[in-house]
Amino acid sequence: MADSPADLSTAPAPCTPARAHPLRPGRRPRRGRSRLAGRQGLAGWLFASPALLGLGVFLVAPILLALWVSFREWSGLAPLETSRPVGWDNYSDLLVESGVAQNDFAKSLRNNLYYVLGVVPAQTFLAFALAVLVNQKLLKGKTFFRTAFYFPSVTSSIAVAFIFIFIFSPTGLVNALLSALLPGTISLVWLDESTGLIHLLLGGFGVDSAPTLLADHAFMGLSWWEWISGPSVALSAIMVLATWTTIGTFMLIFLAGLQNIPEEIDEAAELDGVTPRQRFFTITVPMMKPTLFLVLTLGVIGTWQVFDQVYAMTSGGPQKTTFTPAYLVYREGFHNAAMGRAAAIAFVLFVLIMAFTGVQRLLLRKED
Repeated sequence: MADSPADLSTAPAPCTPARAHPLRPGRRPRRGRSRLAGRQGLAGWLFASPALLGLGVFLVAPILLALWVSFREWSGLAPLETSRPVGWDNYSDLLVESGVAQNDFAKSLRNNLYYVLGVVPAQTFLAFALAVLVNQKLLKGKTFFRTAFYFPSVTSSIAVAFIFIFIFSPTGLVNALLSALLPGTISLVWLDESTGLIHLLLGGFGVDSAPTLLADHAFMGLSWWEWISGPSVALSAIMVLATWTTIGTFMLIFLAGLQNIPEEIDEAAELDGVTPRQRFFTITVPMMKPTLFLVLTLGVIGTWQVFDQVYAMTSGGPQKTTFTPAYLVYREGFHNAAMGRAAAIAFVLFVLIMAFTGVQRLLLRKED
C-alpha cells in the first residue's frame, strides 16, 4: 500500500553521519597555524634581542665580574689576570676580623642607617603633603607650584651640594637666621661638627661620657655608645639637602596616585555625609598604599646608595661621621687600591637593601 502525502511529510529525515568538528579534542592542530605562531615568537625574540644584549653586556656581565672580583685581591691598576684568589677574606675583613676595614665599614653602616631613618620618613611625609596640596581643585596656579616643587629634583646634585656648603658655612644663611632668632652670634661650622645629635641631647642632661655598660661592649669594632651617637651635625646637613632634592620626584608619584582615585568614590562619600578629614583617612590613605609602598621602596634604595652629596660636601669627614657604604666603595677601590674589598662592600650593601625592602613589604602586607 502506498504511503499517503501526510505520512511522507511526517516521516523522519534520513540520518547523515555527523561531520567531525575542526576543534575536536585530540585533533592535531594545523601546521600552518603552528608555523605562524613559531614565526611570531621568533620575530619577538629578534625585536627584543638588542635590549637583551644591552642588558647582558652592560648589566649582567659587570655584576658577575664584580662578584668574581670580590673573592680576589686586585688593585685595579694592574691587569685583571694578575689578581689572586683570596676566598672569603674580603668579606671576613668587613664582617668578622677586627681592624680598620671593619671599623670603617661599621661606621658607614651606622651613618647610613641614621641617614635612612631620617630622610625616608621626612621625604615621604613632605612629598605626600605637597601632592595633596597641589591636587586641590580650588588651588590656582597648579602648574607653577608643581614645577617649583619639582625643580630641585632635576637640578645637578653637585651644584646643589656646593650651594648648601655656602648655606651651612660659618657666615652662611643658616647661622644668619639663627643669630637673628637667638641671642648672640651663631658661627657654627656645621660641616666640620662630628658630634652626634643623640650625644648632644644627652649632653644637655649631663651625660657627657659613655656609661660603662655601653663603653665595654662593642659590635663590629664599634662600642654601643658609638652606635647610638645619632647622625652627626655634618650628616644632618646632608640629610636636609637630600630631603629637599627628592620630595619633588616623590610628589609627582603621589600626585599620579591621587589622580588615579575615582572621583565617584569621593562624591558618594560626600553624599553620605562623610567629612573631608574622614574621607582622607578612610578612603584616600588606604587607596594610596600601593603608591606608598613604591615611594618607600625607592626611598630606601636611594638612601642606601647615597654618594654624590657626601663626596661633594664632606668627603666622608669629619672623623668619618659621614662615611656611607657607597662612599666607602669608592674610597677602598680608588684611594686604597683594594678593588676586591670594594666589590665585597657593594654586595653586602645589595643584601642589606634587599633585606630592608623585604621587611618593609612584609610590614605593609600585615597592615592589609
